[in-house]
Amino acid sequence: MTTPRGEQPHQRHTAGVDPLARLRGPDDPGCDVFLTGTVFLDIVFTGLDSVPARGTETWARGMGSSPGGVANMATALARLGLRTALAAAFGDDHYGEYCWDALETGEGIDLSRSRTVPGWHSPVTVSMAYDGERTMVSHGHEAPPPDGALPEYPPRARAAVASLVPGRHEEWVAGAARRSTRIFADVGWDDTGRWDLAGLVDLEHCEAFLPNAEEAMRYTRTSCPRAAARALARKVPLVVVTLGAEGAYAVDAATGECAEVPAIEVAALDPTGAGDVFVAGFVTGTLAGWPLADRLAFAGLTAALSVQEFGGSLSAPGWVEVAAWWNLVQDCSVQDPDALRRYAFLEALLPAPVRPWPLRRAVPTIGFRSA
Repeated sequence: MTTPRGEQPHQRHTAGVDPLARLRGPDDPGCDVFLTGTVFLDIVFTGLDSVPARGTETWARGMGSSPGGVANMATALARLGLRTALAAAFGDDHYGEYCWDALETGEGIDLSRSRTVPGWHSPVTVSMAYDGERTMVSHGHEAPPPDGALPEYPPRARAAVASLVPGRHEEWVAGAARRSTRIFADVGWDDTGRWDLAGLVDLEHCEAFLPNAEEAMRYTRTSCPRAAARALARKVPLVVVTLGAEGAYAVDAATGECAEVPAIEVAALDPTGAGDVFVAGFVTGTLAGWPLADRLAFAGLTAALSVQEFGGSLSAPGWVEVAAWWNLVQDCSVQDPDALRRYAFLEALLPAPVRPWPLRRAVPTIGFRSA
């Protein structure tokens, strides 16, 4: 990764915007958001006309590589100006070295609670994007336990993001909640097919739950994602259900407020990591104290900007990209009255755009040799 002297890549993405500036004080926790999970090396092929057919060779018109897995969300949070800490295992192969450097040096993510595992190879995912969808093949093994004690885990933080797995209890979630850390949770597909809400045992510690429409309906046995959101709001204080091309719907059980924001229409190149970017945008707005509808709108915007580039973490937008989009919306030749009204709250936050939009920054290789 080539970087101009005196400037870190994450500084270019955040453009010096700190969404929590007015909230910071001398007793602040060490980080804004804590994450833990598995880091993959993602290799993404794009520009495929269709899914590869059995017994054939298919050439892709584009390719990108980047840290993936939990790194997608960590990068998205860091690029939005949040002080992000990640606890993860990294292989001691070239893939692991590349991912560590990309996250720590490239994005400014705190990896002091992460570790390099001798003799363990990095998990890898190959993703093929076509027709706005994706197909993935992954390989990896669970990292062995550490030989000695790890740094304080979890650290004191404003918020943490947990990926809930049916039937699995993560002790760190309850520990973080006891320390007044605000827990945001997402969830993946239930491979057991039971879709038992009681199996999400750590949901009781969560302030917010952000499933997609299909997940929400299956867990609540409802046929409408909005009804599913209202049912889930009886279990968790704040529920956000993503509706795909329709946008997102949220219910705040504490206030009784509901909000719905339509999606932004974009030409999608690769949806990898879009859900993680949505969560990062929503966490940012929530910690900053924005109104519910503004949080939904911002999360949807960041996710929409991300799908226009390939790669999971590499496609996550920062404030420069958001500012460039806002500048485009305000351009008299492409004015969108609805977007001008819906996103007017951004005006006081954004830096002056310094580059044209849209942008492309994903790279095709693990890294070029230095001259």
